[in-house]
Amino acid sequence: MPNTVVNETNNKPKLLIYVHGDKLGDALLKLPAIATIREQFPDHHVTWLAGANKSVFCGSLKPLISAMVDEVYENAQIGVEWKELFKPPPLNGTYYDVVIDTQSVVRTTLCLRRIKHKLFISSALRFLFSSRRPANQNRISGTAQQLLQLLRLASGKDIKQKKLLSIPTQYRQAARKLLPTGPVYIGIAPGAGDKQRCWPLSRYLEVAGLQQSKGRTPVFFLGPEETAWQSRILAEVSNACLPEQEAVGKMGLTGPLLSLALAERITAGVANDSGSGHILAAAGQPLISLFGPSNPDKFFEPSAVRVLIRAQDYAGKEMINIPVQAVTEAIEALVDRFAPALQQAGGDDNG
Repeated sequence: MPNTVVNETNNKPKLLIYVHGDKLGDALLKLPAIATIREQFPDHHVTWLAGANKSVFCGSLKPLISAMVDEVYENAQIGVEWKELFKPPPLNGTYYDVVIDTQSVVRTTLCLRRIKHKLFISSALRFLFSSRRPANQNRISGTAQQLLQLLRLASGKDIKQKKLLSIPTQYRQAARKLLPTGPVYIGIAPGAGDKQRCWPLSRYLEVAGLQQSKGRTPVFFLGPEETAWQSRILAEVSNACLPEQEAVGKMGLTGPLLSLALAERITAGVANDSGSGHILAAAGQPLISLFGPSNPDKFFEPSAVRVLIRAQDYAGKEMINIPVQAVTEAIEALVDRFAPALQQAGGDDNG
């Protein structure tokens, strides 16, 4: 099975964390919890195991977790079939001091329990198979909160989420050049893989125009499927900034690490339930999240500065029901609250 190995074990105690796989959006949601791992398990060799699918932590997001996780496996094909219960133990019988099962499919949990271990943590069937259980045995909402709950059980400590990301210096330096300190930047992520989750582009452009009239700079974050919108955006919003596209031509940089570094420099953002929305959220700046048919529970983290606007609050689940006024009022509240502090801090250059 493909893997990335960073360090050798050197007889360290071993910690194994199992996930089905890591797509970009889910992986970004997990980052605050992952950032706590090395602090809570400083002496452990940490293995991140994607048992059924690929993991972006083997690719584009690898630098973000390299300080916390020693090795990453993807497509391990562990915990995917019942017949595994009748085969030799997974991972060639390797012993792990701690095994954390982050999913809740009983078949997979039973397969993982066969890994030789001292401590097994799992929320499946209300923690029925877990060595330790929380006082409230219901599975909690939120991807990051779920992982953090399991890490707390494994460590026996009340772990607090981390907020800072370990973004490589070259991306932060590029972000400072593309979005220099001074202007109030309003991040706008108008796309989504599922078009039913998209607030109309015309509404985003109206919001951007209003921000421009207030002397602010709208910064658009576009995914691969939204590049055709560039000409319309620039035609309708004269001071619109598309730094990701500019970076490709001037610096040869692209990818989620650059997007995260850019997102750190905005004062506030607006996004659909999308990969770009997850990037803005992971960067830690105030974010207005627009939801229609999708469920916000997985995405919405109560510890972060988030404004949740749901179409259901405006007489329907379709995104078009969300009025421009609701979004612009939310932006004003966030800018009033956070822009002075950011400007006083010199734009929060983050190293």
